[in-house]
Amino acid sequence: MITFGSFYALVPWMWKLERMYSPKLVEVHFWLALAGTVVYVFAMWNSGVIQGLMWRTYNDSGTLAYSFIDSLVAMHPYYIARAFGGLLFLSGAVVCSFNVAMTIRMARKARKAQIGDDVPLGGRAGAIEAGE
Repeated sequence: MITFGSFYALVPWMWKLERMYSPKLVEVHFWLALAGTVVYVFAMWNSGVIQGLMWRTYNDSGTLAYSFIDSLVAMHPYYIARAFGGLLFLSGAVVCSFNVAMTIRMARKARKAQIGDDVPLGGRAGAIEAGE
C-alpha cells in the first residue's frame, strides 16, 4: 500500500500535473487492495489455526488422528478464499496501472497542445516559410 501511495504521489509530480487522471480510481484501488488483503489474511489465519489443531489431535493409540491429506482437504476452502483475496488485490494493481498510464498520457497530450503549431521553425526552413 505504501508503494502504491508513492506512485500516486510521484507520478503527477514527475509529469508536472496537479493530480492523477482519476482520483476516483485511486479510491477504487484502495478499497480493492484493502478488501483483498483482509480476505487473504482471514483465510490464512483460519487455515493455520485449523491445521494446527488437526496436527495436535491424537487418537487412542497415540498416533495422529488426521493424515496430511485430511488437513489439505480441510484447507481447500481457505485456499479458494486466499486466491479470491489475491485476485482482488491484483485487480486493484491493474486499476493503478491504468490510472498511472492515463495520467502520463494526459500529461503528454497537454504538453503537445501547449506546444501546438506556434513554435517557429528554426534555420533555413523558417526562412523559406517566411518567403525569403
